[in-house]
Amino acid sequence: MIGAGINSLDDMNASVTAGVGAKRENSVPSSEGTRISIIVPVWNEAPLIRPFLQHVRERAPETEIIVVDGGSSDGTAKLAETFADRIVRTRRNRAVQMNAGARAAGGDVLWFLHVDVELPAQCLDEIGRTLKDPNVAGGYFRIRLPQSPFVYRLTDSFAHYAGILLRMRCGDHGIFCRRQLFEELGGFPETPILEDVEFFRMLHRRGRVAHTRKRIMANPRRYEQIGHVRLTLAYGLIATLYALGAPFSLLRWLYARTCCSIENR
Repeated sequence: MIGAGINSLDDMNASVTAGVGAKRENSVPSSEGTRISIIVPVWNEAPLIRPFLQHVRERAPETEIIVVDGGSSDGTAKLAETFADRIVRTRRNRAVQMNAGARAAGGDVLWFLHVDVELPAQCLDEIGRTLKDPNVAGGYFRIRLPQSPFVYRLTDSFAHYAGILLRMRCGDHGIFCRRQLFEELGGFPETPILEDVEFFRMLHRRGRVAHTRKRIMANPRRYEQIGHVRLTLAYGLIATLYALGAPFSLLRWLYARTCCSIENR
């Protein structure tokens, strides 16, 4: 979701720490010789990290998995070692983490995933089909939330078409692109919020960004924590202000006040 990895000012000023640990060579060609690297930025995701990575291994076995830890204090990185090919350690900022993961990746295609999603079957085939068109700069999966409450339909239906109109897509959609283009664009802008939307727009300037036929199932944990209606309205307000050119400082403040639990503000 928007700005899910927002950082404190101390996190933003923290220095990058070394730590890329190779686990095994698993960059197996997934289709027609193309290698896909999955990059997962995390921070304090101990309850989810192992089941998520096991799920990824089952749905996308022919991929390299890189987990980029932003200084977790709950043992997330250690728990990820069983299923990840590489563990990268850096400071807590989602753009910094994803860029560090991309530098460590060996794949021809980079696929950026959040830890709280469920991948559809044949997801690698979907990526291969999408990128087969040379006019496509990158792609993403539509998201699906549980059938109830009804407000979720605003997120995975209405918001999808609003996103097409505004050329906005967030990281929970599983954005992917060719590695060469990612490097040409300079990776994710290291902004305090909406780095995924900024990168999505950069991709759009280089070609069409297509969505797949299958959907990613998104975990509604943030909606349940903050409130279904409140979070939906907050996301809509932040997206609108961003489209109108509001400064990142305002958007970051608004996100912290409306989309974060008190202990994470």
